[in-house]
Amino acid sequence: MGGKIQSGNLAHDNACSIAEDIRQAAVAAVAQSAAGQKASDAAEITWARTCLASCRANNGGQGQEAFISLLKSLGTGGS
Repeated sequence: MGGKIQSGNLAHDNACSIAEDIRQAAVAAVAQSAAGQKASDAAEITWARTCLASCRANNGGQGQEAFISLLKSLGTGGS
């Protein structure tokens, strides 16, 4: 998942960029195991929730559908 966000809203883009850096560091550190998969999923969930919150706070809610969909696919129900 993850990736660089370029919405044109500097505050939102910066928040998502910081979240992406943290996500990448977390995913790089996980072991190739069931526990590692859970840690990787947790990093993805944290990233998606951070970007979703930024969409709502900084970007007028634009772009939130992708993060909600990702969260649903990761078993959080979309939040």
